[in-house]
Amino acid sequence: MSALPLWAALPVALLVVLGATLAVLGTWGLAVLPRFYERLHPPALASSWGTGAIVLAVIIATSAGEGRLAIEAIVVGVFVIVTTPVTMMVLTRAALQRDRAEGADVPPAAKADSVQSGSADPL
Repeated sequence: MSALPLWAALPVALLVVLGATLAVLGTWGLAVLPRFYERLHPPALASSWGTGAIVLAVIIATSAGEGRLAIEAIVVGVFVIVTTPVTMMVLTRAALQRDRAEGADVPPAAKADSVQSGSADPL
């Protein structure tokens, strides 16, 4: 691959940094948040949006450097963006079924006064 022109190198660098930042934030959320249901959200967003940024960077770099469209990057990006929400939904349903089998009140019942005011905690 030849050297990228400046007009392509700058957005590629910014998109790679954005994708890496989102991946780190998703990892941080997975490690820091206390409950399983809370821990699912950051990695799902990080993998979807982070992958999108990296895929866009690869498309720009390949188009500018090799003069062709990076079909393989598009296929990988579509695969990750489609499968991540499905995986998170399956994990959530499995955890919900496990918690209900153990007798947990999941999701917790809302208090009558908080339901009327609209401030019920959904988790």
